[in-house]
Amino acid sequence: MDEPLVLIPGLMADARVFMPQLVGLGADRQMQVALATKGETVEQMSEAILTGLPQKFALLGHGLGGDIALDLIRRAPDRVTRVVLMATDPLSEPPQAAAARETRIVAARSGRLAEAMREELPLSAIVDAPWRDDIMALVQDMALGLGEGVFLRQSRALQRRPDQQKTMRRVKLPVLVISGDSDTLVPMRRQEFTANLMPFGRLVVIEAAGHLACLEQPDAVTAEIAEFLNGPMMLR
Repeated sequence: MDEPLVLIPGLMADARVFMPQLVGLGADRQMQVALATKGETVEQMSEAILTGLPQKFALLGHGLGGDIALDLIRRAPDRVTRVVLMATDPLSEPPQAAAARETRIVAARSGRLAEAMREELPLSAIVDAPWRDDIMALVQDMALGLGEGVFLRQSRALQRRPDQQKTMRRVKLPVLVISGDSDTLVPMRRQEFTANLMPFGRLVVIEAAGHLACLEQPDAVTAEIAEFLNGPMMLR
C-alpha cells in the first residue's frame, strides 16, 4: 500500500466534503481526514494537525485546508511525498476581503451562522446543476454541525493567512492543482498562478464545476487524484 493520504477540508467542512474521494480511493490507500478546528491562524492549525499525522504522507487540501497543507510542507518537508491543492488561494487576504469577512463573523456571533455561510458560499459558487441544492444543504449541515466557534477560528485564520509564495517556490514535490472551471471564489487564473509558481506544479481544470468540484464532479476529481497519486515520483 502507498503512503497514507491526509485530507484537510476547507472552511466549515467535515469529512463529507471528500466522501466521494474517500470511497473511490480508500480501497487501495489509507485515508485520514484532519479537521482544522484548533488554533486561530494557519500556522497554529497546521501545528495542531501535524502531531497526529503519519511519518510519511501525501496531502489533499481544499480552500483553507490547502493553505494548511502548504504550511505543513513548510514545517515538515521531508514527511510529505506529494500534494493536491483544490480551490486554494495561497496569497494573503486583501483588506477589502478581510473587511467583508468581518461582517460574516459578526453575523455568526449574533447567532446567524446559517446566514453567514450563505454569504460565505453563495449559490453562484456552485455550478447550476440538478444536485446543486443537495450540495448547498450539505454545506449548511456541515457548518451547523461544526458550530460558531469553529467558524470564528477558521475565519480569523483566513483573514490572517500568510502569503505563501516563498514556500511554494521551494516545494520540490509533485503538486496537482485542481480547479473548477466556474469557481467564482478562487478563480482559475489564481489557481493557475499557484501551479505555475511551484517547480513541479500541474493544473487540472474540471469542467462544469465550481468551488466544490470534489462534490460537483466527483468521478472526474477522484480519477485525477488517483492518477496523480499512483503516478511516478520522478520529477521533471
